[in-house]
Amino acid sequence: MNNVESALPPAPAPPLNPGPSLDKARSLAAAGQWRLTWRRFRRHRLAMICGVIILAFYLVAAFAEFFATTDPNRPSAQVSLVPPQQIHWFDDGALRPYVNRMERKRDASFNLVYTPNPAAKIPVTFFAHGFDWKLFGLIPTDRHLIGVQGADAGKTLFVLGTDVQGRDLWSRIVYATRVSLTVGLTGVAMSLALGVLLGGVSGLYGGVIDECIQRVIEVVRSVPTIPLWMGLAAAVPRDWSVTQVYFSITIIISLVSWTELARVVRGRFLALREEDFIVSAELDGCSKLRIIFRHMVPSFLSHIIAVTTLTLPVMVLSETALSFLGLGLRPPAISWGVLLQAAQNVQAVAVTPWLLLPAVPVIVAVLAFNFLGDGLRDAADPYARA
Repeated sequence: MNNVESALPPAPAPPLNPGPSLDKARSLAAAGQWRLTWRRFRRHRLAMICGVIILAFYLVAAFAEFFATTDPNRPSAQVSLVPPQQIHWFDDGALRPYVNRMERKRDASFNLVYTPNPAAKIPVTFFAHGFDWKLFGLIPTDRHLIGVQGADAGKTLFVLGTDVQGRDLWSRIVYATRVSLTVGLTGVAMSLALGVLLGGVSGLYGGVIDECIQRVIEVVRSVPTIPLWMGLAAAVPRDWSVTQVYFSITIIISLVSWTELARVVRGRFLALREEDFIVSAELDGCSKLRIIFRHMVPSFLSHIIAVTTLTLPVMVLSETALSFLGLGLRPPAISWGVLLQAAQNVQAVAVTPWLLLPAVPVIVAVLAFNFLGDGLRDAADPYARA
């Protein structure tokens, strides 16, 4: 019996199960560049967090009226230079946020002093009624994220204090976020268009065209930035409206910031123009612009996105610096630089330090943009080793 069993052929082995790891490896091997880039970017946790912060900034910019507590241009001499007010979240052990009414009086030096009255509690409500505004410029509403019950938020609620004219600083910072970030975004869009177009033409054509564009870039980069801004901003007429000044500042910043991206695009085009797919496109009769925007730019689009993300904080700082120096946006426009004009002297900073609070979103936004740009730059080459 044992001999018969030993003579039988061995039983076939069960089929091997590739398992999830092998399936994952196969899917990654067949994945495209964008999927691999996103997978690598997700591993950069700091960049992911900063991406969420940037989205929050632009969410505030898009719905500034909703997040503001009062009209940012509404002055009130009765609440001039009120310090930031504390919000108490619990009342007698229950979650009932409230603020204390600020009492105004003069001290021995006849300076205005505001002290909270613990006996006067004003309830703070969410999605409260306030000043009228239009959602997307079409739908009228008066809802706001926070407000006070049974009182005027412009006279009782001061989350970050008020300026010398009694205007709510929180509401002004919210509105300034919209202006400063949209100036940066618009400036980056114009700079991106100029950099890709001129850099692509320079790298693809070569010859005299390349020499002329490169000399222009060298001239622009050799001029000191601050004097160039001052000269261009001084050419803006003083009687222009806020909208005209807004677009002029955007153009000024774009005319200075396109040169670095043009150099990067030129270098990549010089390396790509001898590739087989570019030669094939030329033999098929494609125009130069089609080759630039259809074939060459998508091949390193992730790198352009990374450079663009790193350029955004430069644009934001440029607008803030111009407005702070009085060369950019001017009141009644509201931007981070315009708000920081109130803290230009040491005495104002020593007496009213909360006027420096507009510098906080500038710092946070610039750091978030830089860390996000680092993450995108690391993920731009998804085939590199981790």
